[in-house]
Amino acid sequence: MARPITLFALPAADQAALENFTRTGCRPVRAVRRAQALLALATGLGQQAAGETVGLSRQTVSELRRRYEAGGWQFALTEAPRSGTPPRFDGPQRAALTALACTPAPTGHSRWPLRLLADKAVELCLVDTISHETVAQVLKKTNCTPTASSIGAWGQ
Repeated sequence: MARPITLFALPAADQAALENFTRTGCRPVRAVRRAQALLALATGLGQQAAGETVGLSRQTVSELRRRYEAGGWQFALTEAPRSGTPPRFDGPQRAALTALACTPAPTGHSRWPLRLLADKAVELCLVDTISHETVAQVLKKTNCTPTASSIGAWGQ
């Protein structure tokens, strides 16, 4: 025998806020789907049916409902930080490395070699340690290449 559907009631203010959240602004799709699932639960649908309506699993809807009851709709729609290692280099460090690559090449070199850039970044205390491959990845993400000009990195 299936479990009975437990009623889920949204206060009028929360329902209006969720409807506004789903209709206005540029929001992540995952957050909008969660808001739609909460609204579907409030209409009397069960967790399975509400999940199927918006494309979420029953377990996700169950967890969403639990999070709403624990902290409100804003808490339910936000995601916890992802696990894993944080990025090693933040924006200012990347900018400083790119600016260093844009300076004139050292004497005896027609351009900045990646290994020399890595050594100079450590010498200037931009980072504790960095490999030449990481320097290449940082410059690639900023659309720079140290071989484009004899002056140094050049934006493409």
